Amino acid sequence: MTSAKGRAAAIAAAAVTAAGLATALPAHADPGHRGTLLSSRPLHTAAALPSASTTRAISYVSEGVGGKRITVTGTVAVPKGKAPRGGWPVLSWAHGTTGTADACAPSRDTADGPAHDYLSITEGYLDKWVARGFAVVQTDYEGMGTPGGHPYLNGASEANTVLDIVRAAHRVDPHIGRDFYVAGHSQGGQATLFTAAAKKAGDVRLKGAVSIAPGSHMAETAQYVRAGYPGAELAVPFLFVQLNGAKAADPSFRPEDLLTPAAAKVLESGQRDACLAQLREAGASIPANQVFRPDADLTAFNAYYNAQEPSALTLRVPTFVAQGTADTSVSPAATKGVVADLCKRYPDISYREYEGADHRASIGASFDDAFGFVQAVQSGRPPAGTC
Repeated sequence: MTSAKGRAAAIAAAAVTAAGLATALPAHADPGHRGTLLSSRPLHTAAALPSASTTRAISYVSEGVGGKRITVTGTVAVPKGKAPRGGWPVLSWAHGTTGTADACAPSRDTADGPAHDYLSITEGYLDKWVARGFAVVQTDYEGMGTPGGHPYLNGASEANTVLDIVRAAHRVDPHIGRDFYVAGHSQGGQATLFTAAAKKAGDVRLKGAVSIAPGSHMAETAQYVRAGYPGAELAVPFLFVQLNGAKAADPSFRPEDLLTPAAAKVLESGQRDACLAQLREAGASIPANQVFRPDADLTAFNAYYNAQEPSALTLRVPTFVAQGTADTSVSPAATKGVVADLCKRYPDISYREYEGADHRASIGASFDDAFGFVQAVQSGRPPAGTC
């Protein structure tokens, strides 16, 4: 059995090796403590926010699936000017679906990167926050940009990485405050809800949450594709991400055994280097009803994703949920159902729809309301919930 000291050294070494970061772990730091900063370097790629004084790529310690200590990468953007009393307020961003391969991590984005079609949208959104005086931190999640697979939509793992990057950011710059808000889109909207339901941490203080088009009813994707329903082809690339994510969470799960040979090849590319856009292109030639083998047993898949549903959570902070009416990836009906379930246990939830906004357009469409919501929470007068 490896000693605690040996495990700590391995975590630190993996962080520096995987992320290629210039500043290694200080000798006095404890690499086993959640939120410990492992490394930091200036970032000048597309992932850097233009309105920030600095954006840094970091690695830090968090807690992954099964309670194991993991190394996670991410970014920290600091506003220009002088920090207010108490430090810069923090927005911890939970990104939407990009894929499960390391190349899909937001901190690795470049102008011609494989996930830039989506990340360029969120980078523009986050730049508005940093321009308005928020330190913006963004986790890559477990297994994206670091060794091991990415357990897609694992709520506990997502919430841990979203929280622990705020802790690490304070060690990057002591002018970054301890009060933070979580926001996210799609996969990140689901991660936001899990973060809003997590137990409070003593060293950082979650004040509010913004969930945009949160993912839900995830197990239904496989049934929809298998049946070949109209529009199922739109769900196929997400299915490949889900299958790889379930395998990362439970290595005994073998998604390749469920798929036809052609679909298995696309699945493997998603483990290696393909992000959502490439999976969409590669899977376009496979009819939806020819993705699964006829005898495919989806029991394990369904069990994993049913356990990641946000509907049964008990939220702990004021929460704003945004949804586009033209969204075909996350339906308004599904989101309204999630909100109705959450309202049974926590009333301070505000819900708003944006007419004509599709899945990605809901990010920009909801910015003004999201920012106003956070300002209201900051002032101690959160908006009345719509429950």
